[in-house]
Amino acid sequence: MLEYLAVAAGNAINWADLGLKQGIDLGFFTLRYYSLAYLAGLVLGYWHLRRMIDAPGAPLAKRHADDLFFYCMIGIIAGGRLGYVIFYRPDFLGTWEMFNTLGGGMSFHGGLIGVVLAIAFVAWRNGLNFIRVCDYIAVNVGFGMLFGRLANFINGELWGRPVESLVPWAMVFPGAGPEPRHPSQLYQAGLEGLLVIVVMLSLFWLTRARYRTGLLVGVFTVTISLGRFIAEFFREPDAHLADFAAQSGLNMGQWLTLPLIAAGLALVAWSLMRPAVASGYVPTAGADSK
Repeated sequence: MLEYLAVAAGNAINWADLGLKQGIDLGFFTLRYYSLAYLAGLVLGYWHLRRMIDAPGAPLAKRHADDLFFYCMIGIIAGGRLGYVIFYRPDFLGTWEMFNTLGGGMSFHGGLIGVVLAIAFVAWRNGLNFIRVCDYIAVNVGFGMLFGRLANFINGELWGRPVESLVPWAMVFPGAGPEPRHPSQLYQAGLEGLLVIVVMLSLFWLTRARYRTGLLVGVFTVTISLGRFIAEFFREPDAHLADFAAQSGLNMGQWLTLPLIAAGLALVAWSLMRPAVASGYVPTAGADSK
């Protein structure tokens, strides 16, 4: 066994040899790529959302995009961290680690809940159709997921399971032992990021899906959830949840994803049974139209 590991490790890519750095050293402060990934995803999503609003049928105005940018940013950070603590590290509850985002640990499902609550608040405050606003936000989530998973890879974290048979892209990650592993961060970047971007942008710009309430957010939910479910087969479970995964047959992330797949399919079916909307946002008296 040890001889096999030595040969396999010698033929695998050594992550440390890639020369990747976790951030930009500014002398007095290191600007980490993980933080930049969140920022880049939000900024690109905000820019694209404003372009979407310029297209016919938008259920909101550009001034609403500013509110959504601010509150969704809070929802991602607060929801992502709280979700990680509740779903993955309940032992952090009531301790300082519960708030220590610098130490790593963010939950996709928690961030999703945070974003949904942020959208609900903005929609309620401005009298907007909640589901239609979700449709527009869903088109832009893939940007953040793509950058975030690439940042995971650059940080050398959240690596994959050991490969059963050596593949050309197998990697040995620092702190993960000598076994060549799947670079599951890149799998997730492709399935949860790039694939979602291609599907959602194609639906929005090349079809009339924007006029069917709930269709875009339903397709998004199914696509990203299936991508996460598949990628989890290659991702190493968190150390403190390894026994749970072994006993249940699925990772925690997969169990949390199953109800999302069901909800997404139900939303798509509901949307297709409803008539398409005819118009977009109609401002109230005195409100700015764009």
